[in-house]
Amino acid sequence: MPRLGEITDLLEQWYPPHTADSWDAVGLVLGDPVDDVRRVLLAVDPTAAVVDEAVLHDADLLVTHHPLFLKAVHGIAATDPKGRVAHRLLGNGCALYTAHTNADSPTGGVSESLALALGLRDLRPLEPDSKPPLDALVAYVPRQDAERVRAALAGSGAGRLGDYEAASFSTPGEGRFRPLDGAVPAIGEVGKAEVVAEERIEVVVPRGLRTQVVAALLDVHPYEEPAYQVFEVAPDDEPDRGSGRVGRLPEAVPLRDFAALVARTLPATAHGVRVAGNPDRLVERVGLCGGAGDFLLDRARSEGVDVYLTSDLRHHPASELREHPDAPALVDVAHWAAESTWLPVLRDRLLGALGDTVEVRVSEVPTDPWTFRA
Repeated sequence: MPRLGEITDLLEQWYPPHTADSWDAVGLVLGDPVDDVRRVLLAVDPTAAVVDEAVLHDADLLVTHHPLFLKAVHGIAATDPKGRVAHRLLGNGCALYTAHTNADSPTGGVSESLALALGLRDLRPLEPDSKPPLDALVAYVPRQDAERVRAALAGSGAGRLGDYEAASFSTPGEGRFRPLDGAVPAIGEVGKAEVVAEERIEVVVPRGLRTQVVAALLDVHPYEEPAYQVFEVAPDDEPDRGSGRVGRLPEAVPLRDFAALVARTLPATAHGVRVAGNPDRLVERVGLCGGAGDFLLDRARSEGVDVYLTSDLRHHPASELREHPDAPALVDVAHWAAESTWLPVLRDRLLGALGDTVEVRVSEVPTDPWTFRA
């Protein structure tokens, strides 16, 4: 039986919290990482009805896409709806974990799940994420001190590349200098030219750690005036991560047929499937974004997709896009319905990693807030 911490480690490996938007609130909300987990429930929203379902099935962990506390709170009194949810979960021994914007962009995330549910092929991000900015640090170190300096650089966060740490490159060479009056050289004598066997050490540094890595170098380096350089590495894109997805249908179909496919694929909602475009227009290249995606309207147009599918499209952005002669058709679906396609994917990933040591089920409670259309 896995512990809560083992499951959250998996979730954070697949959906790293540091990739969430700055305004977001993700990660473990309630629960103790040392607790055992036998049953997991997956849902889009942590509503009271979903919590009732979790209690009914004796779940030890509820994983939701949307946060319970997106804004800071100073208390969780049961007199507040969100506080009641927290109290009911805690009172029934059920932890709560949230993966929100950090689950939108990666492989196995929300947008990719929506694309796969619709049968799209040749998937790639509509707007690839940029990798975190990196620096390259080069330092010149006496050979006998090189290993100590490499260890200090790694300990301060340098040399991390993907699933690797303490990565560096070293080349041998000779350092030359003459200490002047007032110097206190670690090697050599004042006024005498010195030649020292040195190593050139190169490491990559996340730009946000530049100050602390340089401080670690200066702290451990034996020289009074260490020689080092810092270069900014050119930015790069991550081809498998990014907002939205672009893909192709197996064959071109009229827009009305694509809309019907969307309606069949997603759970029924009062919102339904809204469409802007000629029903007879043939569509093959599809752009989409799970959740609210009107921030990608211009990107979808520049990519030349035939149709763009998302949720929560606003009047003015949609209307202005449609004024362009090369604009894609638009399909607008319920926010909850689009994002619910991620839950079966997450269930299968958890079962694939944990096997029969845990029971994982997808919530059967629709949490779309709209109940009927007049």
